Amino acid sequence: MKRRDVIKSLTLLPAAGNVLKNPFSSAPAAANDPFPSPQRKPMPDLHLDAFVMDGHTHVMSRELILKTDIGQRYPDGTVDLPRAKEGGLDAMFFSVYTPENYYPGRFEIKNTFRVVNLALDQIKKNSATIELALTASDIERIHKKGKMAAFLDLEGGYDLHGDLDLLRALYKLGLRSMQLTAHSTTNAFIDACNDVYTWGGINDHGKAVIREMNDLGMIINVAHASNDAIIQSAAASRHPVIYSHGGFYKIVDHPRCITDEAAKAIAAKGGVIGVHFGSLFNNPKYWAWQKANNPVRAQPNPQPKTPRILNDQVTTQTIEEVDKEFARELPFTFKGPIPDEYWMHVDQLARVIDYGVKLVGEDHIALGSDLDGGPELPREIKDISDYPQITIAMQKLGYSDQRIKKILGLNWLRVIRQVTEGK
Repeated sequence: MKRRDVIKSLTLLPAAGNVLKNPFSSAPAAANDPFPSPQRKPMPDLHLDAFVMDGHTHVMSRELILKTDIGQRYPDGTVDLPRAKEGGLDAMFFSVYTPENYYPGRFEIKNTFRVVNLALDQIKKNSATIELALTASDIERIHKKGKMAAFLDLEGGYDLHGDLDLLRALYKLGLRSMQLTAHSTTNAFIDACNDVYTWGGINDHGKAVIREMNDLGMIINVAHASNDAIIQSAAASRHPVIYSHGGFYKIVDHPRCITDEAAKAIAAKGGVIGVHFGSLFNNPKYWAWQKANNPVRAQPNPQPKTPRILNDQVTTQTIEEVDKEFARELPFTFKGPIPDEYWMHVDQLARVIDYGVKLVGEDHIALGSDLDGGPELPREIKDISDYPQITIAMQKLGYSDQRIKKILGLNWLRVIRQVTEGK
């Protein structure tokens, strides 16, 4: 299934004033920095001073298929390193992606290793700007050098059957976070929210995958999982789990949005929920408009009749042919028109964040933009360089500097430290 098909089924604000400095603010500019500070857009002092980390930023799909370099400034899409620096990003979950396109031919394993290897190559190629981080201490060390930290995260099936040896191999390559579901597909061990519920949440092998990730010190990402699967995964894990990107079901009743019950289960385990930037998951008016005008979204149950993984799909396509088909979808950015009355402003996104804070507390809410993953962005955010707009919107809500700093990145850092360093 193409990502766009999955998505279908499923005035700048004023600058703020000065704030107190924190330990992260003393980071020097990197030597020979190819993207010097003067290129940055104006941003509030708080944003410049804070540690800023995104919990779900799509990378390496276009780099793999279109042979591009994330260190270049792209004329389209929403993420590249020059614009990330302008947006004040200090670290990101470098989310590599293995989509449904590669499942019928059982190419998901090959593609996963391709994108992870490419991510490592591109990080090395752009080492003046970004470095790989394996732990929270690595992130802090890299930040002090004035560089961005890349924390590798996988979205999509690394292996539809969940081979633990392959998981260990990916860990040795540097993968430190992984989404359990095969993107929006139920795999052999966990139910996806947009697919047939096969296991009643997670099965015994799913628990084995979680134990292995706990033992290795890998972040367990339950985004795209069913409600029962999220709750069961949080219960099975010895460590905090994350929900890297999504909205809240009480605000938008899309299956990709997290229920209050599941959000509380994640928070109770010490985990973090990353708020998605897209209108589809955060703006009820937009969701209602989509359902009324999109027959696919209007269906009460768009899930297939049988689990995709159990269909024994056969394809004669080569992986090169799948690549060519996949290339037509790139970059993953929403291109359709949005009428003014349905186009979300960033202050509405801030109110979604506030809903989460009131629900589970300020220690358990962060940002998982899904930039370059297809979201219909707020008016004020055209790409990652406009990241300061969310800080400004939270300031308008009257949030304290410390609360904003937690949401901007410190909550992600805490969970990474607990999982990767046992602290």
